[in-house]
Amino acid sequence: MNAKNKRVMTLLGIIVVLIILICTTGCTSADTVSSNISREADEFKVKRRITFINLRTNDYLFQMTGNCSIKGGGDTLNSELEIICRIGEDKYQKHLLYVANETTYVIEQLEYSDVSRYDYEFIFRPEAIIPIEIKTQTGEE
Repeated sequence: MNAKNKRVMTLLGIIVVLIILICTTGCTSADTVSSNISREADEFKVKRRITFINLRTNDYLFQMTGNCSIKGGGDTLNSELEIICRIGEDKYQKHLLYVANETTYVIEQLEYSDVSRYDYEFIFRPEAIIPIEIKTQTGEE
């Protein structure tokens, strides 16, 4: 290998190392924690509350609470949420919810997750949410 080829290979090596450094510096702690919480939720280890709200009347339509995995939403073309909830040992329910122009939803994590680095508080106006309860029951009472 002659000197010119060595310089070209060295230059290519430096460029590759710089590209790798630039790509890996974009990962923040928040990105890592978010990914870890999402993975835990997909394994039904995170308790969540999903609330659908009517934007025209400012009333909430319903809530779901449980260990649920959620896919879809704003980044999909059909604005549909696929929610799978664990309701017992090796028992699951799947719900498909359509998000219309006049509805929106909020997803809250209800319990602390070990992957989180900081605490924060999320507060709803009390008059905006009137609790109603719908329970599903499977198996024995």
